[in-house]
Amino acid sequence: MNAMLTSAVAGLTAGGTYALLGVCAVFTYRLVAVVNFTGAAIGTAGTFVLIALFEAGFPIWPSVLAGIAGGTATGVAIGYIMTRWFGEASASTKAAVTVALLVGLIAIGLRLTGGQHPHNMPELFPGSAFRLAGVEVTIASVLTIGLAVLFTILSDLFLNRTKIGLNLRALADRPMAAELLGVRVQILSLLVWGMTGAFTTFALMIIAPQRSPNFMTLSLLVVPALAAALIGVFRSFWWTLAGGIALGIVEGLASSIDSISQYRSAIPFLVVLAVLLWSQREARWDEAR
Repeated sequence: MNAMLTSAVAGLTAGGTYALLGVCAVFTYRLVAVVNFTGAAIGTAGTFVLIALFEAGFPIWPSVLAGIAGGTATGVAIGYIMTRWFGEASASTKAAVTVALLVGLIAIGLRLTGGQHPHNMPELFPGSAFRLAGVEVTIASVLTIGLAVLFTILSDLFLNRTKIGLNLRALADRPMAAELLGVRVQILSLLVWGMTGAFTTFALMIIAPQRSPNFMTLSLLVVPALAAALIGVFRSFWWTLAGGIALGIVEGLASSIDSISQYRSAIPFLVVLAVLLWSQREARWDEAR
């Protein structure tokens, strides 16, 4: 029993990261109407700026700031492509473009970072924060969950309580009409892409030492992130937050069971399938009647 609790607590760090990436995906979808498959890859690009500078001998915290700047710049560059050439495209076309961009980012990232060659990733927040039922909860776990909760609160307030948030919601619903009404569509869109790039980069910097720090592994964290976003139906920040944390805990529990531990990475796929089937239940019941 204690072993399972330890595994569940160990999954909190990953759960916090899934939650934050998922909330960023919902934030992007609600404000610029894009199902963004590049979110984790954008954060990975910033994380590898940190790794490159750290391995070259630069101090760690200036390298962290440079990495966040790199992730923000990558997010803005992706946002520029999406708003400049695909602003009026359908949602399915935009999603397909971000898939293509994800493939391109991974290919370029693997080429620049030496493929799956292991790198020396510094642990930004080592050590234990406190004990829970006899199990050590790491500072990294507390920080990733805290960052996810903070971004969830900020997103909720931003969308519902600020004029810029209302403008951005109008932008997502009717971009052409919003532009005609004087909303600065491109600048606000780039702001969204840059902001999510900065948050995802910092989250991946925290979790990278606990994962295999290569470009592809970190970029594919987009799968559990989108599974969390699906739990929130790409609308609810709070359900997405809860879904991401729950996914991390379930993965942690699965790692303590020998017969399924090797298949725990498939859990997000099962969640995606289950949510999609659940979302279709009303149509199936209507057909059955």
